Amino acid sequence: MEHKEIVARNIKKMRESSNYTQDSVANFLGIGRSAYSNYEAGLRDMPLEYMEKLADLYGCDAYIMYEEDANVVDNMLVTAFRVNNLTPADMEQIATFKKVVKNSLKMDLILSE
Repeated sequence: MEHKEIVARNIKKMRESSNYTQDSVANFLGIGRSAYSNYEAGLRDMPLEYMEKLADLYGCDAYIMYEEDANVVDNMLVTAFRVNNLTPADMEQIATFKKVVKNSLKMDLILSE
């Protein structure tokens, strides 16, 4: 499977598991829905800037977007935050919170070594 197809599958799975629409994710990224749709369809490469922003929103590392093993992505999504009718500002707050938690867990891991 080509990397664009892997990224497309994973970002779609992450979005759907979080109960977000393409419109809400596109608004969060500051792009149009059709542009985001092209990333989910595997028609265009998603810029790293957007992958990093999505990684914060979904509480994972950006490299998960390239994960070929669907089970790894499924396991990461077990704790997906599911809420309806979020504004872009709400999504920014969620992404900020998840980034803090993710970085805290990394620091705990580093300090325990």
